[in-house]
Amino acid sequence: MDLDAVRTFVAVAGSGQFQAAADDLEITQQAASKRVAALERELGVQLFARIARGVRLTVDGQALLPHARELLRAAERVKTAVTPGRRALRIDVVSRRIAPSNVLHAFYQQRPGIELHVVALTNADAATALAEVNAGTLDATFRSLRTVEVPSGLRSARVIDDRHQLLIGPRHPLADAATVTPAELADHPVWMPGMSDAEPVGYYEDLAKAFGLTIDTVGPMFGIEALLAEIADSAQLAMLVGEGSRYLWPESYDLRRIPVTDPTPVYPLSVIWRADNPHPLLADLLEHLQARYRTTATEGTWAPGWAR
Repeated sequence: MDLDAVRTFVAVAGSGQFQAAADDLEITQQAASKRVAALERELGVQLFARIARGVRLTVDGQALLPHARELLRAAERVKTAVTPGRRALRIDVVSRRIAPSNVLHAFYQQRPGIELHVVALTNADAATALAEVNAGTLDATFRSLRTVEVPSGLRSARVIDDRHQLLIGPRHPLADAATVTPAELADHPVWMPGMSDAEPVGYYEDLAKAFGLTIDTVGPMFGIEALLAEIADSAQLAMLVGEGSRYLWPESYDLRRIPVTDPTPVYPLSVIWRADNPHPLLADLLEHLQARYRTTATEGTWAPGWAR
């Protein structure tokens, strides 16, 4: 079975769009489509069904997905087993749009010659990611650790407090504000659709309870492009984004990112690694993360009580 086709299938399943998957894999959309089509011919099934804003998994696609992921993990373990001491440092950043990806990019820019493999386990929960670290298929991952205990043999350190900003369109009542407070947000519902991971869902439940906010995490997610377009066109929709998150939109949208202050809620993220991992770059990365955290952590922020 062609591993590139399997890898492309997993990427499309994660993003719900061939173009987004192709961008992540650094190939053309046509190449991504051809790979998936070849895999479908080999298996004799249809893996995706077209929908208005992309694709969704068919029943056969859903059945294949966990086995496809395991196949890729097995292939990676084979490669790692035959290249001791020479493999790339493998770090899960959860999503390439959010703060861990930017922080890891800054680390790489300081050491541009290093071998680094950036992984984005977007649809994996914390327990799955920690199991990958424990198995040695990942060197580290970033998670909030709200819902899981760190297994024996692993270590964790809180290294990112991603400060919240309000993302709104030009017709929203708060569009001209320089900053907003959680108290001011109490009168403006926040829309965070498409969440299924218990960690962020639970965090936003804690945030809503702490400040009397209305945060809606229910509903399908048709891709970030569609979400940004809806926010730009609305006088009511608002979304919370991390200061360290990257979003691009057409200039005509005139979206605004407004800092939340007094206090500033932060999404706390810890790095988790295996205590006996001898990879020479891991120690450098951990030192970089902890030094950065010491300089960026400030007063006037709020994090839930469970934050480590």
